[in-house]
Amino acid sequence: MIMIAPQDEPAPGNTKVTRRDWINLALQTLISDGIESVRVLPLGQKLGVSRSSFYWYFESRQDLLDQLLAHWRDTNTKSIVERAQRPAESIIMGVMNVFECWADERLFDPRLDFAIREWARRSDDVRRAIDQADNDRLGAIRDMYRRHGYGEEDAFIRARVLYYMQIGYYVLDLKEPVEARVSYLAAYLRSFTGQEPSDADVAHFMRFIAAR
Repeated sequence: MIMIAPQDEPAPGNTKVTRRDWINLALQTLISDGIESVRVLPLGQKLGVSRSSFYWYFESRQDLLDQLLAHWRDTNTKSIVERAQRPAESIIMGVMNVFECWADERLFDPRLDFAIREWARRSDDVRRAIDQADNDRLGAIRDMYRRHGYGEEDAFIRARVLYYMQIGYYVLDLKEPVEARVSYLAAYLRSFTGQEPSDADVAHFMRFIAAR
């Protein structure tokens, strides 16, 4: 999550609008309308405040855009990396740790990821941030496989298959109910690990799904 700066108390005269409100609306606008719509004046009008409220919290529009990228890194990328690094008794459990990101949009927001990738088409700096994030995510998943005894090349390719499959799933905007997808859980685990998951493995992930 974004670290909230000390000046996050409401700006004078705008007792109901905080820095977080600006960021949340900017994120919603980025996702729904694209980066070109993330502008100070329209955001202020939607919040019902003047531009002075914005400059109480941010130095410039670029400062706000930097905060959007920071939020994306601290949620989407951090969640994948942390779960890939989480200790696991088996590679099947390790893969299911990563699966948590695909199953819970509080951990990984696919709409935000897609919006950032669209933004990268217009910004070399954001393109570099995307490339770094993809490398970090893939590297963490590859290292997870290596910790469980897979060779360098095998770990690299399995990480690519797992990660690129999921990103492609989002890009294609497949409308598959969660229930239908998890019904294939054992087959997915078998495909991604080359090992046979137990009934206990499947039950473990189903408990996660039920508790979301």
